[in-house]
Amino acid sequence: MTTLLSPRPAILDERISMKYGAGGRAMRALIEGVFLAGAAEAPNGNGFAVGLSAMDDGAAIRVGDRWLVITTDSHVIHPVFFPGGDIGRLSISGTVNDLAMMGATEVLGLTCGVILEEGFALDDLRRIQASLADTCREAGTTVVTGDTKVMGKGELDGIVLNTTGIALTDRVVPDSGLRPGDVLIVTGTIGDHGMAVMAARHGLDLEGELRSDVAPLNGLIRAMLAAGGEDVVAMKDPTRGGLASALHEMASKAGVGILLYESAVPVAPGVRAAAELLGIEPLHVANEGKAVIGVRPGAAQRVLKALRGHPLGRHAEIVGTCLADPPGALVLDTGFGRRLLAEPEGEPLPRIC
Repeated sequence: MTTLLSPRPAILDERISMKYGAGGRAMRALIEGVFLAGAAEAPNGNGFAVGLSAMDDGAAIRVGDRWLVITTDSHVIHPVFFPGGDIGRLSISGTVNDLAMMGATEVLGLTCGVILEEGFALDDLRRIQASLADTCREAGTTVVTGDTKVMGKGELDGIVLNTTGIALTDRVVPDSGLRPGDVLIVTGTIGDHGMAVMAARHGLDLEGELRSDVAPLNGLIRAMLAAGGEDVVAMKDPTRGGLASALHEMASKAGVGILLYESAVPVAPGVRAAAELLGIEPLHVANEGKAVIGVRPGAAQRVLKALRGHPLGRHAEIVGTCLADPPGALVLDTGFGRRLLAEPEGEPLPRIC
């Protein structure tokens, strides 16, 4: 159903740097060159709809006549509290969203592993736990098991959370299902999360409100899938590396080109102003409450209507279309001409999730 993006590239550096954890080409090189080595594709003969080599948002394993979708994520964001959220809300939302991007919107349960640095404030930990619980309620799920470890002062930067989620679905939606003519929709404004975290981290006093979009999207995706059905053929959440990285990955896997209409991409005024001031391309900035959805052209308007009917999708827009050529490329239509948009080496703002 899906394949590797390309032959496994060599890792160019002898030591791991921040770029290898920031999305984009460098992170894929690390995963393909190290972590995929010897990875099994069909444990116990059950088979996969999506396995590790697909590098999708999770794995899908056949269980009877349905698919068990499983995903895991670790969260190292700095600072742990930021406008619009915190590491607790981020950890639940990120895992729920990875499941939803594969069509699994009814989450059976989550695990949560917590690693704490000696000296971490108990009041902050209680605040994070309350946020975890609130976000679980919002997503209609709960943490069913977990683990706790403590490391010495200076051995860890405060707190690290790892969450794993499982869900069942009748139909898996991969991120590789695009074909020429398909329409691409983004569910709302881009760059909100990365810019809000960056401003909080550096204490920047920028004009306009910068607030993370972090939220569980399973309710939004459930409503959209009910409207779009089989015509929804690909989904991805544009986290590290932003919208540009997500679209590059989807195009490469499907062997299509993507034409992105720059003027159609929704960007909040505060994010646009901050990006221009700092010289950062909003298309490369992380999101934690948005999805990119590929649909057959005949379903685009009903999918868009369903998204806009949900509070988390009211700013949804059609932003692009798929081309036969050039395969694997992202072409930006600026309104004055077209140019290839390169995939970022890594997220310009590290530790944003």
